[in-house]
Amino acid sequence: MAAAVVVRRAAGLIPLLSSRFGARMPLHRALSQIPPPRFCRLLSQQTKPFSASASNGAATDRTRELRLYNTKSRKKEQFRPRIPGREVGMYLRYLDYEVRYVRNFTDIDDKIIARANQLGEDPFSLSKRFSDDFLSDMANLQCLPPSVEPRVSDHVDEIINMIKQILDNRCAYVVGGDVYFSVDNFPEYGELSGRKLDDNRAGERVAVDERKRNPADFALWKAAKDGEPWWDSPWGPGRPGWHIECSAMSAHYLGHSFDIHGGGEDLIFPHHENEIAQSRAACCDSTINYWIHNGFVNVNSQKMSKSLGNFVTIRKVIEMYHPLALRMFLLGTHYRSPINYTIEQLNVASDRLYYTYQTLRDCEEICQHQQSNTGNPLPANTLNYIQKLHDEFETSMSDDLHTSVALAAMSEPLKVMNDLLHTRKGKKQDKRLESLSALEEKIRVVLSVLGLLPSSYHEALQQLRDKALRRASITEELVVQKIEERTAARKAKQYEKSDEIRKELAAVGIALMDGPDGTTWRPSLPLPEEEAVLAKT
Repeated sequence: MAAAVVVRRAAGLIPLLSSRFGARMPLHRALSQIPPPRFCRLLSQQTKPFSASASNGAATDRTRELRLYNTKSRKKEQFRPRIPGREVGMYLRYLDYEVRYVRNFTDIDDKIIARANQLGEDPFSLSKRFSDDFLSDMANLQCLPPSVEPRVSDHVDEIINMIKQILDNRCAYVVGGDVYFSVDNFPEYGELSGRKLDDNRAGERVAVDERKRNPADFALWKAAKDGEPWWDSPWGPGRPGWHIECSAMSAHYLGHSFDIHGGGEDLIFPHHENEIAQSRAACCDSTINYWIHNGFVNVNSQKMSKSLGNFVTIRKVIEMYHPLALRMFLLGTHYRSPINYTIEQLNVASDRLYYTYQTLRDCEEICQHQQSNTGNPLPANTLNYIQKLHDEFETSMSDDLHTSVALAAMSEPLKVMNDLLHTRKGKKQDKRLESLSALEEKIRVVLSVLGLLPSSYHEALQQLRDKALRRASITEELVVQKIEERTAARKAKQYEKSDEIRKELAAVGIALMDGPDGTTWRPSLPLPEEEAVLAKT
């Protein structure tokens, strides 16, 4: 079972998670997949359609049609709920729809059993520990919780009943206590992936069984083995196969037909192909209107994988970076494109996040301490910036969830706000405070929809500073000491020493900012990376 993508890998994004194998799930299975096998994420926030308020003189509600790329049709399609005016059945939440979002945990399968035996731990205890870690990661990334979160072990009865239906419809067969789906008896097999039956191979998660009628047949029920959990069934003691779990639980909570199903592109075949086959074999009216899949994560332009030893876990990343910096990094690439994970790009995202929050915090402070007149209309140029942000955001998100474009749409308003806050010309502008307040409000809406709005700008800035100090392996006390040394050197006209101190701190991502009230510091790109970025622009 998987979640449809709203913004990007984790979102809810995207999705970075603790998998059934533990809290150290690599980003290629977590961040690059919505969901990874067994888990899915919600990266967006439920909200009313974004629009400028009438009080600001900009356009009121004017929503665009949402278009999504459908893997099944291999083209973008206008999203239309299966039942207009009613709850949208999908693994997703976005726009102004009432959503029932389902995310399941597979708490028993071959790899869980193998890992538990390796650790000498009960499989269900292991699964619970991992799922708890996963939920912690999701909370750190500000992913909204699902409507319901079922576990396989609690739904074995539903799984057995679905297998019975498939057998009754002659799309499965029993062999020695195992039950296999017969792909030869389902002519539509391959319509999602575009594969022909002759091209298909057995799923990667199971060894080829010579008892199969076709090598592509897959297990619906597995006979019990020594040392494994099992349940009674009409075919003897055993446990569910992987694919059937998702079909049974989605049917139980969403019905046999619903709107959107999503996941990583590696799940298209065999997992999602098998889900379609077994769901329709159980109920001929079963339909999922939209299949949404996202691209993979590479590391330094190489495929991220455990075998290559280049995987990175969410838990490891957020030791050094703010979780929302990771989220912003992920949102910076369209969900269907591969995303290249590098420390340099993560640093860029962290720096951009700090700039955004600092601008909004400065705006918040000045508007709190000075009286503004909200009764008069805003200047025309401010209204234009608000309308432009509105249009670019709405257009990009409605066009197959282009979060990277939505993020870029904030650049100009943020620059305008900084001009109003800090430049001589900006400070003289008519309706300055009102303009700042209105711009901050609109950017806040965008951040909220993308799951990037912190509970407090001030707290988020301090957390970003703390992470920067950790990456630099330096304490704030030492930074203050370096600032004092540099101030003394400047007073003594020892400018070479002063420059050396600045460069020393800049090299590890600590930028010194000179102002009328003295010198302060902020996180920044480490100097070599900043120079590389500037060289590309």
